[in-house]
Amino acid sequence: MRKLIILCIVLLGGCDQAQQVAIFGNTMGTTYSIKVISADIDQANLSAEIETRLREINGLMSTYMPDSELSRFNQSPTNEWFAVSAETIEVLEMAADIYRLSDGSFDVTVGPLVNLWGFGPNPEPDQVPGAKQVTETLETIGFEHLQIRADALRKDVDLYVDLSAIAKGYAVDQLAELLDGHGIQHYLVEIGGELRSKGANAQEEPWRVAVELPESNQRMPYRIVELMDMGMATSGDYRNYFERNGVRYSHTIDPATGYPIHHNLASVTVLAPSAALADGLATAINVMGADRGLALAEAQGLAVFVILKQDTGFEAQYSTAFGPYLKAEE
Repeated sequence: MRKLIILCIVLLGGCDQAQQVAIFGNTMGTTYSIKVISADIDQANLSAEIETRLREINGLMSTYMPDSELSRFNQSPTNEWFAVSAETIEVLEMAADIYRLSDGSFDVTVGPLVNLWGFGPNPEPDQVPGAKQVTETLETIGFEHLQIRADALRKDVDLYVDLSAIAKGYAVDQLAELLDGHGIQHYLVEIGGELRSKGANAQEEPWRVAVELPESNQRMPYRIVELMDMGMATSGDYRNYFERNGVRYSHTIDPATGYPIHHNLASVTVLAPSAALADGLATAINVMGADRGLALAEAQGLAVFVILKQDTGFEAQYSTAFGPYLKAEE
């Protein structure tokens, strides 16, 4: 169900009255929120276009819809080219770039392991998977088994591709493009915590977005980021996990080991030109851990903010490129 909330705000120095329109809804198993500021908005038409675009992306990249383009590829025979949309190719080419940049820590073929551990469409397992199951499943993953050309995909093993760690960011970018097409100069788009901003907020200041304290039982701001004309994504294990016999299992799987990540990195926030790139990089660095992730950030000039869980509480560290976006603590 979609809710449309309209708030009217007079922008400083403007001759026209600009509306702040907030549109909320559900998509991709989560929620979305869009705030736009403009003097002339057809609210009903914009809301309908947003819903349509999200349905289109789900129809391409969902692993929960058996008839989506991606699901049909996953079900297709090996060693045969399978025609897919330019949009799916675009996302997979970006995923391949992040795979190479992260030395394999970001791998969209990790889907069988995600499913094995109960974080995909399949329900949570009654028992923790055994070493034999993990080893056997590891043999069915690997980006090197996926071939990508301009209009089709081919696999040489029975791959299961899962774009969950980048598709929400891509959807954010697509909604941003939709708003750009309407000539909207000021907006903040968010899907499941992945964001993209343009211009300024109603006070003609950068959009201010909270990096949350990584606690599963509360939502509390930890630091404030001033976001303007870029994407932002956060990855962490503090909400999506299960416990067995006192052991906590994260939803983020390390493609190298086949097991959920197990380190003291509680959350990773990345700023990038696009939400899709930020989304994929946040997952990659979450797998890599703080030391390797921040080293990569410094080497590549990436804006990365990490929160570590220490014995005495939480500790924040961030790359040089991230510092300018942090609002000074008051």
